[in-house]
Amino acid sequence: MTTGDDAPGEDPLFTEAAEALDGGDLEQAAALARKGAKRARRARDGERLADFLWLEASALTELGEPGEALDRLDEALGRSPDHLDAMLERAWALFELCRFDEAARQLDAAEAREPDDAWGHHLRGLLAERRGEEKEASRRFGQARRIDPQAFPRPVSVSPAEFERLVEAALEALPEPVRRYLSNVPVMVEPIPALDDLTASHPPLSPTILGIFRGAPYGQKVSADPWSHLPSSIVLYQRNLERFAADRHELIEQIGVTLLHEVGHFLGLDEEELAARGLD
Repeated sequence: MTTGDDAPGEDPLFTEAAEALDGGDLEQAAALARKGAKRARRARDGERLADFLWLEASALTELGEPGEALDRLDEALGRSPDHLDAMLERAWALFELCRFDEAARQLDAAEAREPDDAWGHHLRGLLAERRGEEKEASRRFGQARRIDPQAFPRPVSVSPAEFERLVEAALEALPEPVRRYLSNVPVMVEPIPALDDLTASHPPLSPTILGIFRGAPYGQKVSADPWSHLPSSIVLYQRNLERFAADRHELIEQIGVTLLHEVGHFLGLDEEELAARGLD
């Protein structure tokens, strides 16, 4: 998550790192930010150091390392306590770590400084949604959309029944040998991940995951893993998928990709093996 309100645009290294982050080159963004932070430390420039720490944290969060990001953000806010972007990124890292109450408290501090930040409203919406406060979630998502419609377009929305039909179509599209493997594996739909889904892993899974495989992979004996004692199942998360997709066509495509990803886990493939097959 980046907003750039405090970005030191006159610093070429910061600009290069920010462009790498915006372009999706997260490893490069983190490396450039670390280089900038090292330079700022030598110059004893606390404000510039906070900027680079925030930028590195943004890359780390997107790389799936919110714990490391939190370390950088704690240091950034120690150097610059009013750094709005670092406050917001810290709230996002806490959310990714399923520390929802702490994320809300961090948002309180950020909102006191800037009540009309789109990312802040969006994250408030996600937190309200997790609490089951549908009206508040809708209000917050609407605020984010009004402030920054490009970053927060209206999500694709289909009825639960229609979503189930799309999942059935994705199942039918799987190769017949794969469908045979799944004959005793139910594929279910839930709105968003339950906390138990997320915290069964250490570190926890992101609350924005699109799907999950529960149980032991095909042919694996029961182990100490708590999930292995449950009947195998695949769950797709409708609201997360709807927010991920830009339009209905992409929603249909992503349902299929997510289903294949979780089938891969069922067949015993790890994340690297799934990525090698284009299913990350």
